[in-house]
Amino acid sequence: MIPFRLHIAFILALLTAFPMSRYPENQQVRKPAVAGSFYPASAREIKSMAGPWLHPAAGGDAPQAVIVPHAGYVFSGEVAASALNRIPRGHAYKRIFLLGPSHRVAFTGASVQTACAWAETPLGKVPVDVAVGKELIRAGEGVFTYRSDAHDREHCLEVQLPLLQLELGEVPPIVPIVISTERLSVLERIAEVLEPYFTPENLFVISSDFSHYPSYEDAKTSDLFMAEAIASGGLNEFLKALSDVHKRGFVGQDTAACGACAIAVLLSLMDGQGRDRFAVDHVMYRNSGDSVYGDKDRVVGYNAFAITRVPSAPAEDEHLFHFSEEEKRAMIAAARASIYSALRLDHDIDDTPVGILKEKGYGVFVTLHMDGRLRGCIGRFTSSSTLHATIREMARSAAFSDPRFPALSRSEAHKVQIEVSVLSPLKRIHSIDEFKLGRDGIYMIKGPYHGTFLPQVATETGWTTEEFLGHCARDKAGIGWNGWKDAELYTYQTEIVEE
Repeated sequence: MIPFRLHIAFILALLTAFPMSRYPENQQVRKPAVAGSFYPASAREIKSMAGPWLHPAAGGDAPQAVIVPHAGYVFSGEVAASALNRIPRGHAYKRIFLLGPSHRVAFTGASVQTACAWAETPLGKVPVDVAVGKELIRAGEGVFTYRSDAHDREHCLEVQLPLLQLELGEVPPIVPIVISTERLSVLERIAEVLEPYFTPENLFVISSDFSHYPSYEDAKTSDLFMAEAIASGGLNEFLKALSDVHKRGFVGQDTAACGACAIAVLLSLMDGQGRDRFAVDHVMYRNSGDSVYGDKDRVVGYNAFAITRVPSAPAEDEHLFHFSEEEKRAMIAAARASIYSALRLDHDIDDTPVGILKEKGYGVFVTLHMDGRLRGCIGRFTSSSTLHATIREMARSAAFSDPRFPALSRSEAHKVQIEVSVLSPLKRIHSIDEFKLGRDGIYMIKGPYHGTFLPQVATETGWTTEEFLGHCARDKAGIGWNGWKDAELYTYQTEIVEE
């Protein structure tokens, strides 16, 4: 029998003999490709150059996203640092999504790093969230893939890492995404897949330079025009600005924003969650002509932006109603007891009406979910019955009368999650400018046809305003995608009570 210590020695010998490329996929390390050219090759030199630029904010709201340039540090490093400085000292993100354009290979869609579990710079290694990358590929159904040639020599994401390492100290897992398409439908699909991750716990770093190779003054005109479009508008305004700059025909200019694809994905994400929920701060502008290493005849422009979520209003201003915890429990109890009784299931639920449930005139929608998916939703805008009776009636209708689903079975009754939405009165609007995505529900009438979407549909789907109205018109009212444009429109708000 071979002694145990010889087994250990044999295993260690094998590990020493085989290079890293033979290790399992999750042990791979992406080595720096542009250290020594775009930024210094040693940790000491990086700290000496970039350290003075980086000073985390003492407080304030942490950015949801930043737009930063990706040229050599001598040209744009300080501009990029100015946006990262908006991250409050000590703030921790769960992960960082890095999005930028492909400079070396052409393909359709986005490539997300899944082959390497680490990205290395002279300052050390940064973990890569391979699991999230694989989930994006799965959920994207073709719009996301992994191509090693899109990542191996690409600089636009790599140059952000040393700055993040200096700014944050310990960098959370990153999700590197290289985009190589200008097709709007594909970019919007990329945003749709990323939307579940576009939350305050994650930071989105969008890597883009702006004008390429016009004169110094023409670059300033173009770059500041694009900056205003990003700061004040959404995706449509950004695309129009790109078109307007192209029509201006600045001499020598190749592009108004080399990372337009990545910026478009960010703006699509912001539009989907409600553009007015975000504040965009144009932090700094420079171009290569401002550097001692550049000239003013052919320059590249660099803008930096910090995007934060607009703080919510105080609780007193947020809520339509002020339900007590007892009233909330009674609402859910009324809905569940009504469903159980209809199915003749034994239960000991006390659904005695309390407080506001004894009052009349409230509109109510009851929504059922199971395994995270819609299982029924029925409601009415007004009622002559008490709130308690209306909830019971709408719960039964959602369970057994929603034409989109079969009647709820006895075996499903214990699995459904119940959501009760109490409605404000309907308000007629005459312009879509009066509608606020995510805050307002929509009710549309056109002849004998009508349909509605609750406000929360916008946040659940990530739709833009146009998509929210189009889907409601086509899928709920049956008046076609653009039918809302000449329909009677009403808005309302809801106070949601969840189980």
